[in-house]
Amino acid sequence: MTPQEYVQQKAASSGSSFYYAFLFLPPQRRSAITAFYAFCREVDDVVDEVSDPGVAQTKLAWWRNEVHQSFAGKPSHPVMQALQPLCAEFSIEEQSLQSVIEGCEMDLNQTRYLDYPALSRYCHLVAGVVGEVSAKIFGQTDIATTAYAHTLGQAFQLTNIIRDVGEDALRGRIYLPVSELQQFDVKAHEVLNRIPSERFVALMQFQAERAHGLYEKALDLLPAHEFKAQKPGLMMSSIYRTLLREIEAKQFPVLQQRVALTPLRKLWLAWKMQALGRF
Repeated sequence: MTPQEYVQQKAASSGSSFYYAFLFLPPQRRSAITAFYAFCREVDDVVDEVSDPGVAQTKLAWWRNEVHQSFAGKPSHPVMQALQPLCAEFSIEEQSLQSVIEGCEMDLNQTRYLDYPALSRYCHLVAGVVGEVSAKIFGQTDIATTAYAHTLGQAFQLTNIIRDVGEDALRGRIYLPVSELQQFDVKAHEVLNRIPSERFVALMQFQAERAHGLYEKALDLLPAHEFKAQKPGLMMSSIYRTLLREIEAKQFPVLQQRVALTPLRKLWLAWKMQALGRF
């Protein structure tokens, strides 16, 4: 299996909404975003699939070194062998990849966030930075687009947090800020034991409104002349925001089940943005 085949398989098998946006890119940009996404998946999987924190730390340390060696021209992992040759062309910097690793490492050391500013730091590393790198690969030409991409990445991450509350609880993690749990009188043990309540629904509606606010802010920040180049991100925005509205319509059953869109619906939403330029 070639490095290109490896990253393609990694991206396709994830079932992520991101994959549907990649399909409409020209070959070179598609190769770059697929390799970058595969890198993010590899690092994230270390935290989610390795039960021993010590082993996970060791694996992340290996990845930090692998990234450093790759930017010195010596990649050894198929993901970095696919990504490294494209980094210069798309202005992908070593520090961006190291930031993604740093964000994933936070999951090993931290299972609670005191308030939203603390959570925002985590979202910056695992999603905001990813948005910035992606925007460059898609064809960013205006520095102002960086703020759009970072904000949109954070909106995606908040949507993921809302969707995954129940699954994260099974891992002992709560990404909902402690101050906001207190604000809505939702106890941590209720989340960890996946006990629904009207108070929990009110808390989740608050989270959803914040996410919607970030989607709106991101769109406002996108320069009009960058709209065409950034269509892949807008496709993902359409898919993620539709998912968020679906979760809202179902009254946030996220403690007991994972709400998801069908592959066909994701493809339709992506095509609609590509072909018609609208959500």
